[in-house]
Amino acid sequence: MTFPRHLRVLTLLLAIVLGACGAPYAFHGTVLEPLSQAPDFTLTDQNGQPFRLSDQRGKVILMFFGFTSCPDVCPTTLGDLKVVRNRLGADADKTQVVMVTVDPARDTHEQLQTYMAKFDPSFLGLRGSQEELKAIYRAYGVTAIRRELTSDLSVDHSSYIYVIDQSGRWRLLLRYGTPIEDVASDIRYLVRNEGI
Repeated sequence: MTFPRHLRVLTLLLAIVLGACGAPYAFHGTVLEPLSQAPDFTLTDQNGQPFRLSDQRGKVILMFFGFTSCPDVCPTTLGDLKVVRNRLGADADKTQVVMVTVDPARDTHEQLQTYMAKFDPSFLGLRGSQEELKAIYRAYGVTAIRRELTSDLSVDHSSYIYVIDQSGRWRLLLRYGTPIEDVASDIRYLVRNEGI
């Protein structure tokens, strides 16, 4: 039995269309669903300029909570984000890396300015009052616990990268140690697929 010509053509066209529909992108980070607007806030950057999250629409925000005296997680994360931005090429212009301090007593504007410059001049270090910061920690589920060491003070803190898309929606949580290639892939996808 032979199929009529129009059914063969229709079957071929259907196969082509279905073949062109690839699987949806699989993010490497934890996808936050349902999508919602990221909690807005205003803090001050290392240059004394106001930074309002909702004013950053059009950019993918990579937000990290850390402090300048952090011995390991913070410099590693910021170093990795520098590599990610380099791998993004021209797409890096549509991103903004920010570190919100968990140690406002020691992270002065000057301290943040010196620290952030070690990684990338475009990175922003944000600070505010203890009350402002506590409200932000609550909104994002951030842990920040100060503890006394024998010779110094440290802060145990959440180590996720919080990814906010170009529409201001909180999209992903990236765990500390997520491979750089995976972070770059997720960010590139968000930059190139605005509104998804």
